[in-house]
Amino acid sequence: MSHGHHHHHHPDVDDSSIWKLWVSIFLNLGITLAQVIGGIIANSLSLLSDAVHNFNDSMSLVTTLVTKKIAKKGATSSKTFGYKRAEIIGAFVNLITLVIVALFLIKEGVERFIDPQPIDGFTMFWVAMIGLAANLITAALLWKNSKDDLNMRAAFIHILSDAFSSVGVIVGGWLIIQYQWYIVDTILTIIIGAYILWHCYHMLRETIEILMEAKPGNINISELTESMQKVDKVCGVHHLHVWRLDEQSTLLESHVVIEKEDVSHMESIKASIKKVLHDEFDINHSTLEFEFEPCDSHKHEVAHAHNHEH
Repeated sequence: MSHGHHHHHHPDVDDSSIWKLWVSIFLNLGITLAQVIGGIIANSLSLLSDAVHNFNDSMSLVTTLVTKKIAKKGATSSKTFGYKRAEIIGAFVNLITLVIVALFLIKEGVERFIDPQPIDGFTMFWVAMIGLAANLITAALLWKNSKDDLNMRAAFIHILSDAFSSVGVIVGGWLIIQYQWYIVDTILTIIIGAYILWHCYHMLRETIEILMEAKPGNINISELTESMQKVDKVCGVHHLHVWRLDEQSTLLESHVVIEKEDVSHMESIKASIKKVLHDEFDINHSTLEFEFEPCDSHKHEVAHAHNHEH
């Protein structure tokens, strides 16, 4: 039973990125808390919406961390694909929550537009300054790993967008201290809220498509079928399904028709098809089922199946 212990060490999951993520998560949750308290004390909605934005980024950091931990786990006998879908489901729940909160803040912002309230610009200014400082520290921590790790890059971009909204709140706080322009708070709230919604919309679309096992947007089924049929000795391709397991992995299953006398070449035909799928369409996991029929009887059937699929 020597195979038990080599799971833990994965060369691609480097431990420096894991401690950096932990530090970043705590920093971000700290800012979120500071902004919630500051927002309530200062009566500033834009600080509260910045807190939501920050909390979202803490969640995306948690997701990245969990994904890295789970990536080490691999598949089990009951979860044969591993735990990749867990991340997508987590993201889905997170995004729905965010949409609700962002809509609520925008509604509050609009109500204040009609009935303005005094805001403590001083608290707003300094809490946002603390937020900005923490965002910059986090960004500096994640910067090195974000160059070659997709998840870390997403986290890094989140944190930068956070830093920008903190800058907005700082400017807003300053304008309120100087000129008592309370309306600035409302405008910032609506801008940050709208940004969160726009962001969620795109991510929700992608998340739902993955959960619905939709065809990835960058793959054209007829081009895919054509490329597979161009492979030497392939008569036809049908029952073609393409879907995504998570953001990175695309899967395919298909029936492939070859002549009975080519049965001895089946493995080499399969290898050629898999090479085409990998090189042209970035599909690394495919299941191909072979059928034997004379090629000529299949030609008109392919045309028919093709019209049927569209």
